[in-house]
Amino acid sequence: MTSIGIIGSGFGGLSVAIELQRAGHADVRLWERADSIGGVWRDNTYPGAACDVPSPLYSFSYEPYAGWSSRYAGQAQILGYLRATSDKYGITPLVQLGHDVVAAHFDEDAATWTVRFADDSEQVVNILISAVGQLSHPTLPSIPGIGTFEGEAFHSARWDHDVDLTGKRVAVVGTGASAIQFIPHLAEQASHVTVFQRTPSYILPKPDQTYGPWYQAVLRLVPGALRAERAGSWGIAEQFSRGLDDDSMVGKAISAAARKHLSAKIEDPLLRAKLTPEYPVGCKRILFANTYYPAIAQQHVHLVAHPITAVTPTGVQTADGTVHEVDVVIYATGFDAQEFLESIDVTGVAGQMLATQWTDGARAYLGIHVPHFPNLFLSYGPNTNLGGGSIIYMLEAQARNIRQAVDRLVTGEYRTVVVTEAAEEAYDHDVQRRLGRSVWAHCDSWYRHASGRITSNWPGSTHPYARRTRTLEPDAFEWA
Repeated sequence: MTSIGIIGSGFGGLSVAIELQRAGHADVRLWERADSIGGVWRDNTYPGAACDVPSPLYSFSYEPYAGWSSRYAGQAQILGYLRATSDKYGITPLVQLGHDVVAAHFDEDAATWTVRFADDSEQVVNILISAVGQLSHPTLPSIPGIGTFEGEAFHSARWDHDVDLTGKRVAVVGTGASAIQFIPHLAEQASHVTVFQRTPSYILPKPDQTYGPWYQAVLRLVPGALRAERAGSWGIAEQFSRGLDDDSMVGKAISAAARKHLSAKIEDPLLRAKLTPEYPVGCKRILFANTYYPAIAQQHVHLVAHPITAVTPTGVQTADGTVHEVDVVIYATGFDAQEFLESIDVTGVAGQMLATQWTDGARAYLGIHVPHFPNLFLSYGPNTNLGGGSIIYMLEAQARNIRQAVDRLVTGEYRTVVVTEAAEEAYDHDVQRRLGRSVWAHCDSWYRHASGRITSNWPGSTHPYARRTRTLEPDAFEWA
């Protein structure tokens, strides 16, 4: 029996596990470093944590849910959906909790992967699938003195709920997707909030709404209602993805809507100027929020646009020489989106190190298959992230492609499958060519590797990717 090991138990890991289970592959195991499943929706528990993709689309196509409490579900409900789905499809018993993968070595003679964990125990599988995600490792900025602060400090992705913020002076470093969600809540507790902004974002009003019992009943009882709701959300998301270009009509509409939203919510011209982006729309992640601007405009909330030069024992110092005295520092500084599998020592054919192969940035055929690493598949791999749309749609497409490769490997009685260098190079050349014409080629963001290569994002909307991955192309691989 072919054994399959999956690293991670978030949406990516579950998507692949369910796909393989439904196809009859029985020996599937998932390794989770934490004490429960859930991925980023388990880890990110900051106040106001929610998705900015409509709930009908941020769910599996084969497991629609009529019980969403709002158009944009919160963290707790998404985590509940993920765990309920895992239970329903029999995946939960397959998850080995507390298994932190630190290394994986391919044995060419045995055609197996030996996986080592942090406690030095090992397991051997025929097939290895990485579903570690792109946003699983929070990062702290390289600021002098960051370790000298004498008050409480934590990253927003590891929110310390034991810290009482009531009446405190709180510094927030960063104004990205997480910060704009928790700052309004923070402003209700803290006596003073100092927000340090490096770059302003394009922020659109969030078209959220509560789903009452009558709406949920319609979705539950009317044939086709759930499918129609999802299709509508998908169509809008596809158009949004095509608008991530300042020169497009959709891009111009997004830019105009964001500036109108800013003008309507921020009366102070000086504050409005600080919050106005000066780069092309789509260059950085477009955000959705209704309460962020009103929170920033409050008298006890202060937006600082000067660069941070140091963290002191009592506060944060900026380039204008000011030391902002605070009691707590919260870092909303994102994740190491370029890491991919760098935290795991992965060794392929002839001792080839994955980290060495990816020195100039991660790359993979379809974002799934890597030359020189047989029987290794990636979920949410290089160039499969999105500037707009639902990553769940992409994960399902990847899971189907992986399942087809595993099916052929097993039924054809092959021992190994690996993508050819030629196929990967041709695919990568096409993707990078298209990305070179995208808005991301003209600005710095977490989508880019230090080499300048855009490693995170897929160029365009999701349907072309789903179409490209729908049918496995055996000739792109070596089967042995």
